[in-house]
Amino acid sequence: MTGKIEHHLDAATLMAFSAGCLGEPLSAVAAAHLEMCAHCRAELVDIDLIGGVLLEGMPASGVLNAQAALPAMPGDVVPMSGRNGGPGGKDKARYSDGPQSFAARIGVDLAHVPWRRLGPGVWHYRVKLSPGVKGDLRLLKIAAGKRMPEHGHGGSELTLVLDGAYRDERGEYRCGDIQDVDEADEHQPVADPQLGCVCIIASEQRVRYKGIVNRLLQPLIGI
Repeated sequence: MTGKIEHHLDAATLMAFSAGCLGEPLSAVAAAHLEMCAHCRAELVDIDLIGGVLLEGMPASGVLNAQAALPAMPGDVVPMSGRNGGPGGKDKARYSDGPQSFAARIGVDLAHVPWRRLGPGVWHYRVKLSPGVKGDLRLLKIAAGKRMPEHGHGGSELTLVLDGAYRDERGEYRCGDIQDVDEADEHQPVADPQLGCVCIIASEQRVRYKGIVNRLLQPLIGI
């Protein structure tokens, strides 16, 4: 099942990705979205071309490295899993048409993620980063209708929906959509009441929870 991607990477994020200066966790999620989104791939081509013109002695055709690393796709590719229940139950989610660059990076078949319970109705799989790299990268699975704690951010955060959907103060995010936020943003995501949500989240720093209980638990859950 396919559909149109409505939410895209910010221009500043695309420029940082093109220049190779986007942090490792954010870059992994940006690459996964680019694999799924024709619009952002086209934007990246333009940014790469401009960068090539600005680099003295380097032809524009020589700087399409980021684009060349992505599979050629004719349009938006929005995979929807075959499902037996929501993400909070004993589902049989399949992501065979999902971002394969991310699956290859983490070394885990997206159809068989070894989820660990993070809290009531929430599961996660934390992705190991290179030695010395700061930030956080993980898969998150949220049960249908589950409301996440209200929070802000200590830096940039990217959230890419792989299956289902969620809604917050900024709108609704469905499969293939990416939310690109920074330290100025606060929100409280709520998973789709029927489908729940499976997503990839990358952040530069830990989130800032507003509730005292969540702040006290933060060192234990690691987000």
